[in-house]
Amino acid sequence: MSELTKGEIRKLNALKKSIGDDLGKKAFDEWRKINSKVEKRDPVAEKIIAILSSAQGVDSLNLGAKGYTIYKSRGRGEKGIKAVKNT
Repeated sequence: MSELTKGEIRKLNALKKSIGDDLGKKAFDEWRKINSKVEKRDPVAEKIIAILSSAQGVDSLNLGAKGYTIYKSRGRGEKGIKAVKNT
């Protein structure tokens, strides 16, 4: 298994405790496969990130009502710049 979040570790331990180690691992793997959050990267967002990766002093920028929002990450989590399409 790859790195698990605290919530996933708690769920895995609860399943192991309630239905046994082997069956708990199997159930957790199935649950994780169904509930995995795989984000598709947008090519426009990639270009925006490449252009703004050298920008200094910009925390957030909104590109229109239905455009893109760009975040400079701080603290925990994903590092760098993140662009999200507004829907």
